[in-house]
Amino acid sequence: MPETFRLGDIVVSVTRKAIKHVHLSVYPPVGRVSMVVPRGTRLEVARAYAVSKLGWIREQQAKLRGQAREGARKFVGRETHYIWGRRYLLEVREVDAKPSVRLSPCKMTLSVRTGSTQAKRAEVMYEWHRQLLHEALPPLIKKWEARLKVKVSGYFLQRMKTRWGGCNRRAGNIRINTELVKKPKDLLDYVVLHEMLHLIAPKHDERFLGLLTKHCPNWREARQELNDLPLGHERWQG
Repeated sequence: MPETFRLGDIVVSVTRKAIKHVHLSVYPPVGRVSMVVPRGTRLEVARAYAVSKLGWIREQQAKLRGQAREGARKFVGRETHYIWGRRYLLEVREVDAKPSVRLSPCKMTLSVRTGSTQAKRAEVMYEWHRQLLHEALPPLIKKWEARLKVKVSGYFLQRMKTRWGGCNRRAGNIRINTELVKKPKDLLDYVVLHEMLHLIAPKHDERFLGLLTKHCPNWREARQELNDLPLGHERWQG
């Protein structure tokens, strides 16, 4: 159970691990603050470190509060949608045929049966998102399997509110947030690498960070970009 302390209105959770350096993080969507410290660190020392970083903490929290959020989608004409980081305007066509989604340079065409509900349109779009991810993920997994000398037993797509991915080290599989279909593909690649590295290094310790830096030197920028992009309405709901 993490320890906690307060800095005014900010609650900081502290977790002790076998590491050499302090890791301070501010997480979306509400700016939760977490510190990972070496096992022998006294709580007052951790607090003093957090006080020294208070300006940075408040700056990160302000960024998250001001961050653009995607409104709830109604799946109507002229609505904005994103695929692989690109913006498209939605066109809805009612047809007597199997529902489908098609992209042109600036337009996304959603074809649905006459009288389809908003829920049905959302379902068609979500299944198309899953299809795109099923096409994109196997080559990325294969690439990192060769480089990391590991084997992924399988992957799962899942709507997740607070995480981009997950790894079940015992089962040898990874989970990917379906919201990633809206982000640039290089960020999907980063998340796949991150989760597959947990098959080698289960914790976010120095070994893990060293491997992450070796294979993705700009991982901090990738992580920051994920946090700076518009937040999915469904992802941060509730």
